Amino acid sequence: MNRLSFKAGQIPEKKYFRIGEVSKLVGVDPHVLRYWETEFKIIRPHRAKSKQRLYRKNDVENLLRIKVLLHDEGYTISGARKVLKTAKETVPLQVSVGKQDPGSKLSVIKNELVAILNQFKQSEKK
Repeated sequence: MNRLSFKAGQIPEKKYFRIGEVSKLVGVDPHVLRYWETEFKIIRPHRAKSKQRLYRKNDVENLLRIKVLLHDEGYTISGARKVLKTAKETVPLQVSVGKQDPGSKLSVIKNELVAILNQFKQSEKK
């Protein structure tokens, strides 16, 4: 799916969001949001009298965090669950469109591994 994702600070100031709006904000299909709702206890949208899901801003921020963990950092569902469970404080979320945040843990690890690999290649040439 090729939708735009928003940074956590760019979420519109509204009390409630419908699933279609959240789908566009997070950048995943609505069925993915419904699935994540079953897998992550922190996502519990309120229900309107019409039974429609109504997400709060906090839910949208948590969904963005989950998307980063699963799609960008490569965690499994259970791994992301553990990370979210152990993370007591909320860290400002920086989601980039289509690319990984350069400050993310995965990017830092990758850069370090590439540097180590380059050092090994240079030492083999000598």
